Amino acid sequence: MKTCSLALGALILAAAPAAAQSVSETEACTLELIVLGVGQDGGAPQLGNSMDPAWTDPSLRRLATSIAVVDHQLDERYLFEATPDIREQLYRLDQIAPTGRRPGLDGIFLTHGHMGHYTGLMFLGHESMGAQGVPVFAMPRMADYLTSNGPWSQLVRYGNIALQPMRDGVAVEAGRLSVTPIAVPHRQEFTEVVGYRIDTPGRSAFFLPDIDSWEEWEAWEDGTAMRIEDVIASVDVAYLDATFFANGEIPGRDMSGFPHPFITHSMERFADLPASERAKVRFIHFNHTNPVRYPDAPERDVVIEAGFNLADEGERVCLDG
Repeated sequence: MKTCSLALGALILAAAPAAAQSVSETEACTLELIVLGVGQDGGAPQLGNSMDPAWTDPSLRRLATSIAVVDHQLDERYLFEATPDIREQLYRLDQIAPTGRRPGLDGIFLTHGHMGHYTGLMFLGHESMGAQGVPVFAMPRMADYLTSNGPWSQLVRYGNIALQPMRDGVAVEAGRLSVTPIAVPHRQEFTEVVGYRIDTPGRSAFFLPDIDSWEEWEAWEDGTAMRIEDVIASVDVAYLDATFFANGEIPGRDMSGFPHPFITHSMERFADLPASERAKVRFIHFNHTNPVRYPDAPERDVVIEAGFNLADEGERVCLDG
C-alpha cells in the first residue's frame, strides 16, 4: 500500500463529476460500492426495545452502517467499518462478490472508536475466524487504541490484523482506489473521527456516518475547516450522517444538543443546491427511532420529494469511469 499527500483544498476544488450510476444501469461494472448496513451502531431492533416491530418482522431489521468497495477486475474487496454485524455483512458481500479467500478483505477502513464502527474486528480473532494479516487502516489514536487495549491488542499480537496507520488528508493507494481520511468533529472519547473520500480512476464517493454538525465542521480553527457543500460538489455520491430525522422523535427528550445533524436540518441547509447536487446525497446511519428506517414512512417521501436519497441495504453504485 502506498500513501501520498493530497491538499484537501485540491480535493474539494476538483471539477464536479458526473452523477453516479447504479449498477442496474450499467451492463458491466468493474468497481462498485455496496451498502451493507444503514443502521446506527446498535442496529434495529435495538437491545431493550421489545416493542420494535422488527422483532417479529425480519424485513424491518437494519444492520449497523457499513459499505464495501469491490474491484471485480482485480478481485479486491475493501470494507468500510467493522461493525458488530460483520458476520452477516460479509455473508451478504459473498453473495454479491464471491471470493475464494478468507475473509477475502484487502483492507478495512475504520472511521472511529465507537461501538458500531470497529467492534466487529473481534470476529477476525483467535476465538472466531483466526484470520491472518488483514490490513486495518486507522488514524493514529485509533491504531494506538487497538494496540494498547485488550482484547483488541490480541488481534495485533497474534497477527490477525495488520494495522496501517493513516494521517488526516493523506491518501492511501489501495489497488485502483485512492482513499483519503478527512477529520470531522464528533465525540472523540478514545479516537479521532474521520470520513472517507474514495476515488477510483473515473468516479468518487464520500462516506461520513458520524459528525456533530455541518456548522461546527466549517468553523474549525485547526486548519481542517471544510464546507459539506464543497465536499458534495467534488464527488459523485455522498453517504452522510442521518442518525435522527428531527427533534422530538425520542419522547420526553430535548434533542437540540444531540451531536448529529437532523435530516430535517440537512435538507433545509441543502435546499438551495441544484437538483443534481441534492441527488448525490444518500442519507445513512439511521437510529432505531428514526422513522425513515420504515419503508412506508411518510418521512421517507418527504426526503425523496425534496430531491435527496436514502441509503438502502444491498444498494450498489457503479464507480467505473
